[in-house]
Amino acid sequence: MNASALSGDAATNSDAAQRAARRRELVQTLAPLLPAHALLWQREDTVPYECDGLTAYREQPLVVALPETEAQVAALLRACHQLEVPVVARGAGTGLSGGALPHRLGVTLSLAKFNRILEVDPRARTATVQCGVRNLAISEAAAPHGLFYAPDPSSQIACTIGGNVAENSGGVHCLKYGLTLHNVLRVKGYTIEGEALEFGSAALDAPGLDLLPLVVGSEGMLVVITEVTVKLVPTPQLARCIMASFDDIRKAGDAVARIIAAGIIPAGLEMMDKPMTAAVEDYVHAGYDLDAAAILLCESDGTPEEVEEEIARMLDVLAASGATRMQTSRDEAQRLQFWSGRKNAFPASGRISPDYMCMDSTIPRKRLADMLLAIQQMEQTYGLRCVNVFHAGDGNLHPLILFDANDADQLHRCERFGADILETSVRLGGTITGEHGVGIEKLGSMCVQFSPEEHEQMRALKRAFDARELLNPGKVIPTLRRCAEGGKMHVRRGLLPFPDLPRF
Repeated sequence: MNASALSGDAATNSDAAQRAARRRELVQTLAPLLPAHALLWQREDTVPYECDGLTAYREQPLVVALPETEAQVAALLRACHQLEVPVVARGAGTGLSGGALPHRLGVTLSLAKFNRILEVDPRARTATVQCGVRNLAISEAAAPHGLFYAPDPSSQIACTIGGNVAENSGGVHCLKYGLTLHNVLRVKGYTIEGEALEFGSAALDAPGLDLLPLVVGSEGMLVVITEVTVKLVPTPQLARCIMASFDDIRKAGDAVARIIAAGIIPAGLEMMDKPMTAAVEDYVHAGYDLDAAAILLCESDGTPEEVEEEIARMLDVLAASGATRMQTSRDEAQRLQFWSGRKNAFPASGRISPDYMCMDSTIPRKRLADMLLAIQQMEQTYGLRCVNVFHAGDGNLHPLILFDANDADQLHRCERFGADILETSVRLGGTITGEHGVGIEKLGSMCVQFSPEEHEQMRALKRAFDARELLNPGKVIPTLRRCAEGGKMHVRRGLLPFPDLPRF
């Protein structure tokens, strides 16, 4: 055995010893604060928490805590702050940017047991829920009152409202009804020091500085969210959907811009390219046109009179834009059938590839076709397939790059492909994320979007809430070293992929 191998073994043994000692200290400190079943540290118990929806990167936390009360959350945070232990809050783990990736010397704080709907107030049209309540469960609870919660991510059957707030999630109906930010009134959370804070108010305005928009989309870096009050809106009397086919992606992209330019704000306006259409049609049999270069789903909701007028106007715009086929849902069952393909785009992609990396960027609507054509060229450059689904109405892209994570070269090419998509989005006048957050996935691309001075302003804001940078460290804001290296990714399968993350 050569000297370098011996040195590597020694480093590995030292690291393992450090982790073991830190784990013992944590367990001894946290055990008195939680029920015995709410503290996990054996490997077989912590493996399910090693990643979120971005499965290419995995890490084992030292400890997983599952508190059941806010008092336990506060006590746990105070203890971790005193020990200077990193804390990563986790909801349902459906995030797609690595935002819930554990810290290797830290605690994963699962909020899965905070799953109660505390109040539905039909007169105020609000619901107050714990952070672990599923997105769809809010609408189910409000349905008897003729109300629903509008933001509807594709993962709404599983994703939690706390995670939605952390990522400022959207969904197919966010064009008309807004993102999570526009549908949240109040957020309660705890700082790393265990201090309870409230942002916003159940009233129309809150006293003092309006910090609610700061917390929504903060990706677990400022506070641990425990409770949310959301707006509810009346369930529309009627909803109908147009499925329009185009023989050219530029015509489809232009149709999106023309609909908005005509002063029409559809309840949903989604776009899928031909490869994605084929994948979802094989999965759910939604009746999609397999010959189309792109498909648009255009929905109208409201009173029957409003829907009839808006559908007619959209049909005129689509026909003038070169649609080769248009079909309007005849009833609710067919409307849901049309949407079933779009809602199942991610699982459909999982059927045709061992792994996929779902990107998330936003561009001006008028550049949709330019972006799709650029992605087609990237497929040739990186030797990987990409299927595309867009929240076309607000220019939010979700290209899904198909690859095999067991092949290090494919993973590397996938990362470069994704970075190219994000950088191209910036060049086209857009941003590197729309609703999935930065997490670890887009750290390098943050160097393209923002200057070092802007990064320091973001870090200063984080320090105002978390001076020791213990909440979800190493995420969202890149280090100077990373940007100096051109935002380069570091692939280390099975370990944190970024060696410049803080080590505690």
